[in-house]
Amino acid sequence: MPQIPEKIHELTVGQLAARSGAAVSALHFYESKGLISSRRTSGNQRRYSRDALRRVAFVRAAQRVGIPLATIREALAELPEERTPTREDWTRLSENWRSELDERIKQLNRLRDHLTDCIGCGCLSLQSCVLSNPDDVFGESRAGSRLLVEKSGGTGRAARTPSRPCASGTPD
Repeated sequence: MPQIPEKIHELTVGQLAARSGAAVSALHFYESKGLISSRRTSGNQRRYSRDALRRVAFVRAAQRVGIPLATIREALAELPEERTPTREDWTRLSENWRSELDERIKQLNRLRDHLTDCIGCGCLSLQSCVLSNPDDVFGESRAGSRLLVEKSGGTGRAARTPSRPCASGTPD
């Protein structure tokens, strides 16, 4: 990993990419989403302050656990500008995400536990499919994975929700 001398207070996009391990295109994307910021030189080149390194690490760590970019941006907005996020910042912010992650883990465990049943049906067309119809909410009134078929405004044309693909990626 390239080292940046302490006397350098601003980084080029290439230096930030090399040091953070993020692609230049990812850094431009992060900037467009308000996750990091830069200033422009007289030659219109981006310059990032050193705290951008920690912010990029923060963004990438949050992304790895599945936190949406909008939520990450909100979290970073709580931090003062020009200050590197600290361990205490990460602890405080990540505690807010714990319940969301716990719910996502619960959903993934359910998906894993019922995946074999879905593959066995082949097209999610069973009256009760645990993946497209959790807890069989629609099973009392409808069958199959097409959940809405009704007349629209008397035109005689049927409107319906798009079919969900089955695990193999093909529509039912």
